[in-house]
Amino acid sequence: MDNKGYKSETRTIPLIPLRGLSIFPYMVLHFDVGRDKSINALEEAMVNDSLVFLSSQKEASVDIPGPNDFYHIGTICKIKQMLKLPGDTIRVLVEGINRGKIKDIIQEEPYFEVEIEEIVFEEEIKKDQKTEALMRMILESFEEYAGVGNKISTDVLLSVTEIKEPGRLADVIASYVYLSPENKQKILEALHPYERLEILEVILRQEIDILKLEEKISQRVKKQINKVQREYYLKEQLKAIQHELGEDEDILDEVEKYKDKINEIDMPEEVKEKALKEADRLMKVSASSAEAGVIRSYLDWIIELPWDNETEDTVDIKNSRKVLDEDHYGLTDVKERILEFLAIRELAGSLKGPILCLVGPPGVGKTSIARSIGTALNRKFVRMSLGGVRDEAEIRGHRRTYVGAIPGRIISSIKKVGSKNPVFLFDEIDKLSGDFRGDPASALLEVLDPEQNSTFTDHFLEVPFDLSKVMFITTANSTSTIPGPLLDRMEVIRISGYTEEEKLEIASRYLLPKQMKDHGLKEKNLQLSNNTIREIITKYTREAGVRNLEREIANVCRKTAKKIVEEKVSSVRINSTNLQKYLGIPRFSYDVINEEHQVGIARGLAWTTVGGDTLSIEVTPMKGTGKLQLTGKLGDVMKESAMAGISFIRSRVEEFKIEDNFYKDKDIHIHVPEGAIPKDGPSAGITMATAVISALSNIPVSRNVAMTGEITLRGRVLPVGGIKEKVLAAHRAGITKVLLPWDNKKDIEEIPDKVRRKIEFVFVKTMDEVLDHALVKEDGSN
Repeated sequence: MDNKGYKSETRTIPLIPLRGLSIFPYMVLHFDVGRDKSINALEEAMVNDSLVFLSSQKEASVDIPGPNDFYHIGTICKIKQMLKLPGDTIRVLVEGINRGKIKDIIQEEPYFEVEIEEIVFEEEIKKDQKTEALMRMILESFEEYAGVGNKISTDVLLSVTEIKEPGRLADVIASYVYLSPENKQKILEALHPYERLEILEVILRQEIDILKLEEKISQRVKKQINKVQREYYLKEQLKAIQHELGEDEDILDEVEKYKDKINEIDMPEEVKEKALKEADRLMKVSASSAEAGVIRSYLDWIIELPWDNETEDTVDIKNSRKVLDEDHYGLTDVKERILEFLAIRELAGSLKGPILCLVGPPGVGKTSIARSIGTALNRKFVRMSLGGVRDEAEIRGHRRTYVGAIPGRIISSIKKVGSKNPVFLFDEIDKLSGDFRGDPASALLEVLDPEQNSTFTDHFLEVPFDLSKVMFITTANSTSTIPGPLLDRMEVIRISGYTEEEKLEIASRYLLPKQMKDHGLKEKNLQLSNNTIREIITKYTREAGVRNLEREIANVCRKTAKKIVEEKVSSVRINSTNLQKYLGIPRFSYDVINEEHQVGIARGLAWTTVGGDTLSIEVTPMKGTGKLQLTGKLGDVMKESAMAGISFIRSRVEEFKIEDNFYKDKDIHIHVPEGAIPKDGPSAGITMATAVISALSNIPVSRNVAMTGEITLRGRVLPVGGIKEKVLAAHRAGITKVLLPWDNKKDIEEIPDKVRRKIEFVFVKTMDEVLDHALVKEDGSN
């Protein structure tokens, strides 16, 4: 016995390197030998005492190992059995005897022969309480390992518990436990039994933890597999039931197709989850039931909506300006607003779609400019007419509980156009109305709010759809019938009526070429001068827009085409002399200035839905009892303006040199011609007051003067609207001086320069200034 606690004996025996295997003393192992060196070593061992030294290779992949490719501590084994297999391979059965340590490699060819130091412990002498305690721990751990792993039989456990030697116990247990080659070598190299037990205890605890984790994972996987198997079994049963019911369509395949399509689309998780849930529901209902039809319709809508499809904006301001100018003449404010939007889009990279509301009379191009905006932005265009819409479901859709339910027209239009960022036109938004089916205007509040429409929820879809990238444009003839909260969400751009000059430009640039093309006429076939077009504008149309003008031009083209075909002529010239042959007797004639100054007749200016007009207000005083009579289908506001003017005149009778008791002795009759046309508003206040003062004082009103403005009891002149249209009407009638309220001075900028140069504008603050310019002085001036 030496100082290391073991005795040693030197042997010289053959060596066989093992690939991926380790053997312990007391362990029986069989393995196949195929390498020439190993076979030679085996034959040499069988010739002598059947002893061979087995050591593990450090790397199993090395085919021809050298002295440094295997561990120098291994096991001395006795060959028990050899069996020759086909292909020059020998199967060997060996039994481990003792550990051995290579002291010297005697030869490498034709086989490894090594000098071994055989290590044998006197284990009975070394066994103590500490070792006994460790042995018990090892046995408990081995039992736990056997219980968790379920790979070791009860007989093995019983046989192991009977081993009393510490070193042998460690080796036997190590031979039954699944260990990595490194851990096996670590135990093999632990020469002292106590050290060997300690190493094995640590490794056993690690292996137990790993086995527990494996078991946990295995249970989870098994549970999932069982669930999949259960679902498969149920689906197969469902198929069989459907087949027995005569339902030929394979619901399962249909549902899988729906799921594949849903997963392919980049949609919000909330929407995807809802759609997949509905697809699962489809499997649980009968294929021929009404519910299945509703679910299919729902899934089709979800799949076909452009969740991840949008067009790329063309951010080119110069090109956009060119497109807008080519399509429309004038409309500067609208064009500038669109170009501003594009400029901000280019600088900021993104911008929530603005909500524009184009307000103006019929026929001025509100709808067509919305279409041009789509072209300028390279966006798709959608138009939805709101005229007469009474049902809220038109906007938000029907709930799926109703038979024949469909999404609202907004979602339907988005699906049809196939883009989530089109230009969307709500036409005639002022014509919305509500009834027992709900209020569509209220339903539009969410749609037309840039802060809210990113989560617009249609009743049919029941999931939010992002409308924030849509550019909404609305049109209206008047803002008076648009609910306040809805109007507040929109940016109002007012489009006033066209001037005569603008109509002339539009007709010659756009309308005439378009109608000639539509009627098959070439440029040489019809000669229509600008003067003739001007005559059509003034004598055959009375409108703010150009819709009727286009109809009249179409009428001319039709008759021209007929004449060319019927009379075989190649060209038709239309001028002022023969225009009546094509369009008939002129339907309209505008007021013109009177031939001379007249008492009691003042020229007022009025705004109508078809542009501006002039009003000749007539006043006749008569003997009577102070009655005031108003005729001409006047509204309440206009009647009140007349009363305010009379009260102002009564307070200033001395200055105006009017009889003190005129309000007692005379009846005053105020009449506004064209009595069949309703008239209202305060803007005729100063005109009626001027006409009454002229009639009572017998001073004529200048024939060259027209006026507009509201009058107060104290004679102040207040501002009014529609200045541009009113001034254009005055210019058309030949008026050379126009009296306007002082606060309307800013509105002159809207009037074309050509008109401004021909009219003298006088801005008045009081009725005295009005009279100073309107009444003819004694020397005949005004």
